[in-house]
Amino acid sequence: MLALITGATSGIGLATAQIFAENNIDLILCGRRTERLSELENQLSQKVKVKTLAFDVRSRAEVQKAIDSLPKEFQNIDILINNAGNAHGLSTIQEGSLDDWDTMIDLNIKGLLYVTKAILPKLMNENRSETNKGQIINIGSIAGIDSYANGNVYCATKSAVAMLSETMRIDLLKENIKVSEVKPGLVETEFSMVRFKNDEDRAEKVYQNYTPLTAQDIAELIYFVVSRPAHVNIADVLILPTDQAKSALVNKR
Repeated sequence: MLALITGATSGIGLATAQIFAENNIDLILCGRRTERLSELENQLSQKVKVKTLAFDVRSRAEVQKAIDSLPKEFQNIDILINNAGNAHGLSTIQEGSLDDWDTMIDLNIKGLLYVTKAILPKLMNENRSETNKGQIINIGSIAGIDSYANGNVYCATKSAVAMLSETMRIDLLKENIKVSEVKPGLVETEFSMVRFKNDEDRAEKVYQNYTPLTAQDIAELIYFVVSRPAHVNIADVLILPTDQAKSALVNKR
């Protein structure tokens, strides 16, 4: 099997790449940080075949150029993990930054669409059998179904991911492709560092006084989803830390 993972250089994407490699799934790893991609290739190529692609999912031209550059041995993609995405800022709608809004919309929605559109011809392989279905897994968020104060545009983008996942499943029903969405709650990754513009103190406070999920927790769930039999599609999964009941309801001690 061959999987393409966006946002593979950190957090959930990195953990997913590692668990896939442990289970003999060849990898196309995508991200913007070339040094991290090189390190990953050196590490994981000892276990499976690895190809890295450095591009920004927000650029249609970069996405298509990168996918078109894939050598023959990396053409027959079985799994697409749309993981690239992030939050930028945490402000009321009246105080929000237009630049932050553009970044989230371009990354979380348009980037997912650009990559999916470029990969679909490879997933819709006429030689794919009923026992070897292609699969798309979109990484959403609890924020897509449960809003919280100051989350406005980020919540809207993840709500879009949820609806896109549903409609992709409808559109691709007869194309031998499964579509799934994984919606994590609070996961301790670089997420808050990005949201708070590298303010370490503010980012650390997000994960204090309770036990958040880890990137490994989400990666294990993603592997479970892709390893189901061909007739089983885990369409939609919400995964939370035990200390979280709603987006803004966390049992801090």
